[in-house]
Amino acid sequence: MNQLNILYPIAVDQTKFKIQEDILQFLETKEEMPTFQEYLEERGNYIQQIWINVWLNKVTNDVARKEKKAYLSERGYEVEGVDRKLINQLFRNEMREYQPFAALDWLKNMEKENSLAWEEQYRKARILFEKRIEEKREQAEREEVVTALELEAHKIVENSQQEYYLIVRNFVADKLDTDLHEAVKFEEVDTFRLEELLLEAGSFNPEDYSTVASFLTELTGAVHKTYHYGERHFEYETYYFKYEKRITDFLFGVIPEKILKEMDPALLNRYEDVVGERVNPSKIRKLLANALHLIIHSYMEEIQEEYVSDLLELVPIPYEKSVHQRIYEEDVKERVRRKAAELAEIERKKQEEERMLDDIFGREYIPSAGRDIRYILHVGETNTGKTYQALQRMQEAESGLYLAPLRLLALEVYDVLNAGGIPCTLKTGEEEKIEPGAKHISSTVEMFYEKDFYEVVVIDEAQMIADKDRGFSWYKAITKANAKEVHIIGSYNMQAMILQLLGDADVEVHHYKRDTPLQVESRMFTLSDAKKGDALVCFSRKKVLETASSLQQRGYSVSMIYGSMPPETRKKQMQDFINGKTSIIIATDAIGMGLNLPIRRIVFLQNEKFDGTRRRRLTSQEVKQIAGRAGRKGIYNIGKVAFTGDIPAMAQLLEKKDQEVHTFAIAPTSSVLERFQKYSRRLGTFFELWEKFESPEGTEKASLSEEQYLYETIKDTVIEARLSAGDLYGFLHLPFSTKEQVLVGQWQDTMFAIVNGTELPEPYMRKGSLEDGELSYKAVGLHLLFLYRLDRRTEATYWERIRESFSDEVHERLKTDVKTITKQCRNCGERLAHDFKYGVCDRCHFSKMRRKHKNLNNNRHK
Repeated sequence: MNQLNILYPIAVDQTKFKIQEDILQFLETKEEMPTFQEYLEERGNYIQQIWINVWLNKVTNDVARKEKKAYLSERGYEVEGVDRKLINQLFRNEMREYQPFAALDWLKNMEKENSLAWEEQYRKARILFEKRIEEKREQAEREEVVTALELEAHKIVENSQQEYYLIVRNFVADKLDTDLHEAVKFEEVDTFRLEELLLEAGSFNPEDYSTVASFLTELTGAVHKTYHYGERHFEYETYYFKYEKRITDFLFGVIPEKILKEMDPALLNRYEDVVGERVNPSKIRKLLANALHLIIHSYMEEIQEEYVSDLLELVPIPYEKSVHQRIYEEDVKERVRRKAAELAEIERKKQEEERMLDDIFGREYIPSAGRDIRYILHVGETNTGKTYQALQRMQEAESGLYLAPLRLLALEVYDVLNAGGIPCTLKTGEEEKIEPGAKHISSTVEMFYEKDFYEVVVIDEAQMIADKDRGFSWYKAITKANAKEVHIIGSYNMQAMILQLLGDADVEVHHYKRDTPLQVESRMFTLSDAKKGDALVCFSRKKVLETASSLQQRGYSVSMIYGSMPPETRKKQMQDFINGKTSIIIATDAIGMGLNLPIRRIVFLQNEKFDGTRRRRLTSQEVKQIAGRAGRKGIYNIGKVAFTGDIPAMAQLLEKKDQEVHTFAIAPTSSVLERFQKYSRRLGTFFELWEKFESPEGTEKASLSEEQYLYETIKDTVIEARLSAGDLYGFLHLPFSTKEQVLVGQWQDTMFAIVNGTELPEPYMRKGSLEDGELSYKAVGLHLLFLYRLDRRTEATYWERIRESFSDEVHERLKTDVKTITKQCRNCGERLAHDFKYGVCDRCHFSKMRRKHKNLNNNRHK
């Protein structure tokens, strides 16, 4: 085996070397030279073992596995499929007897040939041993003097920390004075949002800052590197990091030199003698690195508590330890006094705020009791005649009020009553149609006014009491309705909450069940399955229009319903479907809110919806509310329901018991705003108090996000100065979409016109496209909201006609424009199939994924 022949002489040489090492180790500890024979008596048995160890290690590690197997195979061993460890063990056993090197004989021969070598080795071993002992002694002495130096330095630092802080305090005072008077102030921005350009906000005003901590949050204008959870990031730098670096550089530069001057000269001389070099500031800096970083952290904590005014007063005073020590002690005493006063003021304001909150909100949201009203609850599934029964009772009464969740439903009841010979007035935020001598009113629930009396009040879709933004309107109507008889209509899951609100009142509950059963289709729906009488439901205007376009291109006649559609247009679209002019209706979930249509089958094109915060699966209540529109007694005696996917799970939602309503929404009332105005005129303060107000158990505060957004656009302007908090809040609360910037701009311009006494600006009006028509309708609607609020009804009549023209425009555009709409990739604009699941094409998606993986790989290799 050639490899063994190569390794053998190498192993022999290594064995000889190790034997010589063993001889030196044996000799070095002997004060008198032992004989060679004495060595053999003590170590002879180990000499041969040296060869065995060297040889076996060499062949085990250096001979390839393939050659080991070949060697063993030649000697009759079975090696195929045998474990590697066993192969090595067998090979080592074989190698034990392979050409043994007679190490002991070699050693004896060496001694015979050169007897003087033993004496020479003894002298060499002793010299190396004594040298090693001396090196250890010198090393111990060096370590001792270095430890003494380090202890001395730490002791000086410990005793001088107060003085060092005075020096740092003086240093920071100078830097702070320079920054406040010379540096540029930047507008506040999230430090991680590097995509946002920093904007200059003028110069610093020292009076704006109480403690140093309040200043250190300001931005320097620079970008620096930070680490979060072990990953490197870049962010805008704040003065905290700048001052931390300044103090670090300052202390590491000044303190070591001061310590060096205070150290014992004898210790310094001894260090120089032992180590062979002089002690310098760099050496002190290394010895104290950890301690100095701890001190810096402590100083940063303390310096942040300093008052800016105290440090600025320190600037013109030259540093002298005793003077600065006295000033510091006086400042600390004053700081303690001021902090105690600040805490006392905070506590006083807290108690005052609690009294204010109680006075303003108090028992406003606790239902009144003991009223002599008869309540009738109409509880049941969708499309069961609940609203019809309640309205029949209202029509029989001398006076009545119908409160609807949608303007369209209010309009529908207005039309029905007037067509039936019962004069009825329509009141919504955007329009009024006053019928002479009418004692019945149909309105949206937000228009409810508690002081008006009616014989019968009908409140529809009462489960909306749980809506976080609109729910309070239902709460107010239910608990404060002024009538002989109040009819409350809703789903099963609202019954317990309504009964709890009404307490001991006279309550009669009617339950309703569907006459037409619902039947879930087992087959997944595709657009090619669409038939006359179908209502296809999705959850965005975009999806409604894309679906309508696809069906029109296939020859279907369709109606459309979505939330931002003008109610008059929606009514015409519905009427076309009812009269058979269109065979299919495509709608958002607005179809589930009290719209009675001859629908054969409800088809859910989507099982999820975006609720303003996140995309989520539809709830059982939502599925039932929408699916319940399928079937119409006498037309379709079975209501069918179809889904495009996940049929078993969606079908279970239809059978699942609704989750009961346990909370209802509350919002500011006119009484609350009146009480608030005793304390302040600023609505910003009111919004802060609203956030702090803890709503009663079982209630949830409205977010008021849109009101606050509008308020921020006119805060501290002439608008806020000239209007009372109540009046201004009324304008902030006008029901329009703040997501449309055109409308927000119109709102602002109109507000300025009102307070300045000038003509109201005309709304956006354009008829170039479907989007233009819809936006123009909303803009005119917002204009009408202002006119009705300002009691300018004559002008409102004119603008109602204008708005109606835009409603007609939208209706006509739906007939012509929708057919040309195509689904497109939102990145590259490529046309997509209607039923394509995603908003971007495959090419754009894969391109994005490639870039993502490339960036990940680049970051991994940095």
